[in-house]
Amino acid sequence: MRRRSGVCSQHPGQGEKGLASLSGKSAVVTGGASGIGYAIVQKLLEQGVSVAIGDLNEEKMKELEKGHGGKVIGVVTDVTKEEDAEELVRQAVGTFGGLDYAFNVAGASRPGTVTEQSEEDWDFTVNLCLKGVFLSQKHEAKYMKEHGGGAIVNIASLNAHVPMFYGAAYSSAKAGVEMLTKNAALELAQYGIRVNAILPELVSTPLTKELTDVEAINAAYMDRIPMRRPAEPAEIAGPSVFLVSEEASYVNGASLLVDGAWAVSGYPDLSRFM
Repeated sequence: MRRRSGVCSQHPGQGEKGLASLSGKSAVVTGGASGIGYAIVQKLLEQGVSVAIGDLNEEKMKELEKGHGGKVIGVVTDVTKEEDAEELVRQAVGTFGGLDYAFNVAGASRPGTVTEQSEEDWDFTVNLCLKGVFLSQKHEAKYMKEHGGGAIVNIASLNAHVPMFYGAAYSSAKAGVEMLTKNAALELAQYGIRVNAILPELVSTPLTKELTDVEAINAAYMDRIPMRRPAEPAEIAGPSVFLVSEEASYVNGASLLVDGAWAVSGYPDLSRFM
């Protein structure tokens, strides 16, 4: 098995710079079969990175494997199960010879008020959004720690900072992801591993469509977003991939808001729509 030199083991002036430095490297992307994760996979492939996708959508992963012969593998992965998170890393390393980058994207939410939300829905949301990142990051970092370093990006949310009606579980989990990212950066910097978080908000994905398809709800969101539109998944993928590149070689433990200036305006009152 080859030993990899992690992207943050170099100093300015050494080696390739910019996104060109990604070519020939390998990555894992959890939740890579749709939405933001899918856009990150596409961006990585454009840059010459081989990608192991961890997702539950086996059909979509097979489609991606066929379309990018040898550059993509799909691994059926439930990120809330430690053995699955470990297996994803094992297969990435076994197929591509190493692991340089990781993007922990998998997430979803079951909404509910703080007085009415069921324990089952709370556990589903927090386990997927926070525990899933913990388990994935754990095994990604364990490999990187022993093989020269690397870079990890965790997808949190604007809701790590801004609460929303019916989103206590999701907002709490994403706040946890942001702090987990900072703690990992603190502990792992000595091993040449950088860990950063992206904090997007409304993004045009299948998960947000049921909200934005309702005209009044969509209008409430647009009132709060100074740019007056949701992000496209590719607009989250670009900054995410930048954070693992040599252009971001001294960025570590950061939380990058990618929200169209939403954070400066506040969250819409969705209570009247429920």
